[in-house]
Amino acid sequence: MSKLKNVIKQLSESDYQNIFESLLNSGAEKSAHLLKYIREKQLNDTKIMEALDLNTSAYYTMRSRLNQKIEEYLLQQMENPRTDLVKKTASIQDVVFNKNRSLSITTLKKFEKELQSYDLSNELTIVYKLLKKMHAHTAEGYHYKQMYNKHVAYMLALDKAEDIITDYFRKYGEYFVASDPTKKTELEFMLKEVCNVSKLYQSHRLYVYQNLVYIFHLIHVNENVEISTEDDSVEDIFTKIDKIFEDYYLDTFYFNIKIVFEFLKMEYYSKYKLYKNVEKYFDQVNMVLPIFLDCYSLFTFPSRVLLTKLERNLRMYYERNLYDESKILLDNVYLDKDDKPSFILHHSYRALCCYYVDKYEECTTWLDKLTENVVFKYYPEAFVQVKLLLILQYALLKDKKGFEQTFGSIKRFIRDDENEELDTNYMLAYLKMLRYSFSDNPKLKAIKMREYMSKIVLPEEGFCMLNYVRLDDRLLQRLM
Repeated sequence: MSKLKNVIKQLSESDYQNIFESLLNSGAEKSAHLLKYIREKQLNDTKIMEALDLNTSAYYTMRSRLNQKIEEYLLQQMENPRTDLVKKTASIQDVVFNKNRSLSITTLKKFEKELQSYDLSNELTIVYKLLKKMHAHTAEGYHYKQMYNKHVAYMLALDKAEDIITDYFRKYGEYFVASDPTKKTELEFMLKEVCNVSKLYQSHRLYVYQNLVYIFHLIHVNENVEISTEDDSVEDIFTKIDKIFEDYYLDTFYFNIKIVFEFLKMEYYSKYKLYKNVEKYFDQVNMVLPIFLDCYSLFTFPSRVLLTKLERNLRMYYERNLYDESKILLDNVYLDKDDKPSFILHHSYRALCCYYVDKYEECTTWLDKLTENVVFKYYPEAFVQVKLLLILQYALLKDKKGFEQTFGSIKRFIRDDENEELDTNYMLAYLKMLRYSFSDNPKLKAIKMREYMSKIVLPEEGFCMLNYVRLDDRLLQRLM
């Protein structure tokens, strides 16, 4: 909420009035009143909810939409010099044909400086192509030919860096969901590759590209990876990138990619349990969650935020809030079935949200949808995790038929030679605990279930859905 309040307070009076009137004219009266309460009356969340007669979920949704409306308005007001430069460069040949040589060269050199400041390599190649031709009879022609060649190579380097980033995060999804340590080597190779490309040029854009991968890798793959960087710490990198965003605040790519670094800050502080810092960035990411999940898979692995949300809400004992929130934020998110890791994480998250509010049948529906749409041949760990959560629902529903069928499926999977590398100790202890929930002897049931629960030691790395299930006395009571 603090970010939204700060933005609203910093609006000019004319911008504030324009946004307020726009909300009223579009029929969003409550959003307009929310804007007014924050700007003029400075009420806290509880008071605003009472004044607008909203429950927590509806208030949360309205706040998110208001934030988006304000950002859209501010973006429309920007006179974007980067866009203007791109448009002018498209018609730059008119300068050559309609102005004398001296004036044309002066204009092109002015364009050169402006394009350099925005790191627009594609447009720079057009300018250098013209400059080298206009200096064909002078010594400067060689210089501009070299600059042209350099920026063609630089443009290709940017394309290569973008391709590596996309491949890295696609591969990370497979690595995480499959819990396959052999894929770590491939990820580290791609990290080194993008770092090597970045070192070829002094470029703030390549620096941003490099650190999209580097910081994520330190947090989620290997914090001891040996990559030489010019900065001493992740905090130093965040500071430098914030400065780049500040210097080029009208750059549309930076405007949009900034949320990825807010996400990385949240993930970084969450990893090191600096929870006060986590809260600074959680709200910013959560407010744009549908767009983040839909649109940012080219530059990060956005579905990872769902697990961070689970960890945060479990830590704060807010997990029951996730069910209503998931319906508001995630019902309209596009799910790409070809992006199997993200598809698996989304359905697992929705299933857990149902479980937290004791909607066990709805939880099984989400898990059934998952198994119907994904072939788990390459994701054995994810397959067994889905089955382990599913069998828990059958135990809670006292559905013995569903329980026995799933129990047999898991046992066959565990005994399969292809899955011999899986850690099955916690799985077997978990299955034995659940099987005793069907015992007719209440005393023996309680003793044995508690005994086997104490033997469950869950893996700390990789995709493990049981890490988001409280194995505690309340669960035992529900299973009795």
